[in-house]
Amino acid sequence: MKNPLKNLLKTKTLTLLLPIAIISCAAPAAYNASTGQVQTRPADPSLIREGEAAFAQYKRQTPVSRNTSARARVNRVAARLRPIINLPGARWEFEIFEDPSANAFALPGGKVGVNTGLLNIAATDGQLAAVLAHEMAHVTSNHAAARVKNNQTLALGGVILGAVLGASEAGSQLGSIAQRGSEIAFGLTFSRTQELEADRIGTIFMARAGYDPAEAITLWQRMGAQNRSATPEFLSTHPVSSTRIKALQEFLPVARAQRR
Repeated sequence: MKNPLKNLLKTKTLTLLLPIAIISCAAPAAYNASTGQVQTRPADPSLIREGEAAFAQYKRQTPVSRNTSARARVNRVAARLRPIINLPGARWEFEIFEDPSANAFALPGGKVGVNTGLLNIAATDGQLAAVLAHEMAHVTSNHAAARVKNNQTLALGGVILGAVLGASEAGSQLGSIAQRGSEIAFGLTFSRTQELEADRIGTIFMARAGYDPAEAITLWQRMGAQNRSATPEFLSTHPVSSTRIKALQEFLPVARAQRR
């Protein structure tokens, strides 16, 4: 497939033949509710190489924002988050792409992309921290490896379910490839579970970096006001905003307890 990452962003689908795994969210849980500990899971070196190659290719094919204010903002928030995360093998890189859609994504190895459209919704540094921390949580949890394994199991050599990047609910489309009940019952739920885990871990990262994790709730309230997806939640790889907001509200005291 030519331009795999760019095509994936356009179609939100991925064939089983494509080796690179866009992080869409892993079992067992990376967050231990009993101890409050977050487990970091380095990705396999081959998966990291694929992530780096795909990110480099995407940067060649997609306009990179030269807006100095936007770049300074992302770099400022990323600089606060990076020191609190110890992930062996990760080479964190944050890039901004000229794209009006409210979206962000992460790739193995610590490559994070943010669309300019998302910066319009994330009104404060804290809300932007919620986005970046969420994507970084996908990386530290090695959700890519679990997603690949799960998709291979469900696809049985065919096509896998749509892979959705980062925070975009509008992009969560099942398309025409989820034909079997097992894919709906297990594959999509698996992804939603990962997304909610990344939300929780992301708020912990935010708190440890000195941000108020309540900003993640505000972000999703703003996102929900912008994105009115008609896709039912049970057919979506991402939870709807109301579900995410409720889960974040319940987890907020835990995250705030780790604020530094």
